[in-house]
Amino acid sequence: MEKLNGKRVVVAGASGGIGSHLSKLLRQSGAEVFMTGRNAEKLAAAADNAGVPEDHCFVADISVEAEVALLGSRVAQIMGTPDILVNAAGVGIIKQIENLTLEDFNRSLQTNLVGTFLLVKAFLPGMKEVKKGLIINIPGVLGKVPMAGAAAYSASKYGIVGMMQSIREELKRTEIRITNIFMGGVDSPFWDTIDLKVQKEKMIREEEAARSIWFLCQQPASGVVSEMVLQPFNHQAI
Repeated sequence: MEKLNGKRVVVAGASGGIGSHLSKLLRQSGAEVFMTGRNAEKLAAAADNAGVPEDHCFVADISVEAEVALLGSRVAQIMGTPDILVNAAGVGIIKQIENLTLEDFNRSLQTNLVGTFLLVKAFLPGMKEVKKGLIINIPGVLGKVPMAGAAAYSASKYGIVGMMQSIREELKRTEIRITNIFMGGVDSPFWDTIDLKVQKEKMIREEEAARSIWFLCQQPASGVVSEMVLQPFNHQAI
């Protein structure tokens, strides 16, 4: 396995549960971590908990091109080209189609799919210059298996999978690796605004989800984990 000590890692969505746990694990492993998220207060608290200095944090909405451009410039200024980019950011809108508005649909695509595109555009050129790097996205199980009420969410997540598979074809002459993790239900605030009956006690815990991504950050240099599936034991959809 690759050592994380001294690795430069950008974590998007670091103000969320999975991102904040992951940032702490990475710092404990000796990585230099740069955290970004939409919520300034949550991001500051997560950085403090992870032991990440203030100058390694940047508030940004990944769905906004100008903010991602500023994020890329800030990361380049602080730590140069990252070795690893982890995208743990996103929104979840789960509604039956008759209740799903165009605004809901566009927001899902803009944050989950376009946001991923903007992050890759910001950091991939630097990786291509050095011909190495690792990009980890979290399409989730709904990026492989559809669910009633998830038309917008699945559209955005299936889009990430297709986009990253296409980009992978462009990178065959480099050592840049792309990994998608298809994660099932995680006990997180994701479900707080969704009108579904769920059993959070049977879901994957945030810290376990973060640990799986931490593991992927250490995949061996001689190979690539193209996909990982992590699901609750009681609900295996794939």
